[in-house]
Amino acid sequence: MNVVGLTNQQEVYIASTTRNFRMNEFLMVCDAQGDLPGEIIAANTFNKYIPLSTTGEIADGQMLEALRNIGYSIDDETIYLGKLRLIQEAPYPVITGSAVREPDFEELRHYFFHGKKEESLCLGVVKNTASMTKNMDEELKDLLYTFEEGKLKRQEDIPYFYHLHSMHHYPHMGIFGGSGSGKSYGLRVILEELLLKKIPSLVVDPHYEMDFSESAIEGTPDFKGNFSIFRLGENMGIRFTDLNTGDIKNLLSTSSPLSDSMLNVVESLHRRGDDVSSFENRLSLLIEAQNLGNERIIREKIGNSDSLERQRYEAMLELFRRCGSLPTSSVEGIRWRLQRLIHMNVFQNNANGVLEAMKSGKLAVLQGNTRVLQVFSTYLIGKCYQLRRLYQDSLHEELKGDYFPPFIIITDEAHNFAPQGYEASSKVIFREIAQEGRKYGVFLILATQRPSLLDSTVTAQLNTKLIFRTVRAGDIDTIREETDVGTEEAKRLPYLSTGDVFISESALGRTISGRIRAAYTKTPHGKNPFDELRDKEKENLEESFELIREKLPFEANDLVRIGQELEAEGKGVFSVAYLEAMMERLEKSGKLRKKEGILGLKYLL
Repeated sequence: MNVVGLTNQQEVYIASTTRNFRMNEFLMVCDAQGDLPGEIIAANTFNKYIPLSTTGEIADGQMLEALRNIGYSIDDETIYLGKLRLIQEAPYPVITGSAVREPDFEELRHYFFHGKKEESLCLGVVKNTASMTKNMDEELKDLLYTFEEGKLKRQEDIPYFYHLHSMHHYPHMGIFGGSGSGKSYGLRVILEELLLKKIPSLVVDPHYEMDFSESAIEGTPDFKGNFSIFRLGENMGIRFTDLNTGDIKNLLSTSSPLSDSMLNVVESLHRRGDDVSSFENRLSLLIEAQNLGNERIIREKIGNSDSLERQRYEAMLELFRRCGSLPTSSVEGIRWRLQRLIHMNVFQNNANGVLEAMKSGKLAVLQGNTRVLQVFSTYLIGKCYQLRRLYQDSLHEELKGDYFPPFIIITDEAHNFAPQGYEASSKVIFREIAQEGRKYGVFLILATQRPSLLDSTVTAQLNTKLIFRTVRAGDIDTIREETDVGTEEAKRLPYLSTGDVFISESALGRTISGRIRAAYTKTPHGKNPFDELRDKEKENLEESFELIREKLPFEANDLVRIGQELEAEGKGVFSVAYLEAMMERLEKSGKLRKKEGILGLKYLL
């Protein structure tokens, strides 16, 4: 293998007649400046039967002449060409003709591992590095499986470790990829590693998939005691008295956007320290007063009531004088939205369990209705961030504050929380944490299918990016702006296999190609929906067969009687048409057979 053609300090072309080049493999250039490691970013093969390109490809006319000058017989040999990008820029252009060889693991150890193993997350492998693993430390071998071609495959390449402790200097992570690219799978792997390290984390899970109870690979860790699931309206809620007027507006807008007059209703009627009952009662009093129509009628009610009722009508009169001009329809709209949240049990509990779980080093998973969860998680993230800041500030002021640990916030569909181009209630807190969270030990891991829709200020603060298969040109442009992904890698993005990923890590200073390891746990949504349909059909057939097993054999004319018997037994309501269709399905599945008799069709075992 030799360097050929025109060279510079960043990229060179290399050629060989004996071995082909693999994308993203690492090779060593033996130059007069010293050994220069690099990575293959493009590869071609050609011979005399394949016409050479003259449009700027690797094998153009100039390259042809360069190969001849070095001694390659292009008319008789197959020539393998590779474009090699040096890991670090060389002081001078590489000398043409320099030899190229495969590197040893020790020569590139510092490139792949820049932190202690126990301080890092094992996320997968660096692709096409198997040739360097011969002298790799035993503790780095057989750490993981990858999932390829529908089955588990033992680790062959160098493992990829993300140095978690470097997050203090290079904060926040972005995970980008289209549907089916492996993005959510990669997010699960990251969460499993955080569970192993017992890093306090807050996960917003609108898809109900971040459950780590069921193992996918035998002999892997048991996470059951390391995470807690909190469902909005069941074991988690909001204490209404903790909410300010802005929080209430955001919560009420989850049903549908609030009009200006509705916003005015909330601002006029909400009082600091209100509980949900007092606020709802105030809305109801105003609606009743508006329905009565005027002050004279309300004063008459006061005069004709006992002491308890009189107090109620006096409060109604004071409310009517102050807010009676508000549109009744807007007040009723706010009350309807509030009652909807009450019926969802949003205000039934508090978030103390979440805070305690995080203080214990657990991963707290928040699940619930997507729109309400978005507002609730914003409120809770702000609360956790405030607790952490108060503790950190108390240390600087040499005061003893209540301890709250550093933590990581993780969410999928992150563009819903920090959208580009318009304001959202959650955008302010996400921007603040993206820009200042590092100082307080608060970090973000944000996943999205559409990086171009994620707020550019937030995107710019994501120092590590995991980029899975991405198809849309706008999203690829955003990725190129925010990383060192070059033209060659960008062309490959729409064609990456599921689970393959480009990792752009600021601590490394460049992008590498990797593959996410197989997850230790199963996602609740991992079953193929078409397998689900097939299994459900089998289940229905078994249930149907059990209904009529003891009644076989019988004639088709007996279906009316069979239906009546089943109804009498409390098995449901069965029409003749339904039973005929059921018997047809059972016959086709082979569970029973049909026979034409003297009296007509007969069903038999």
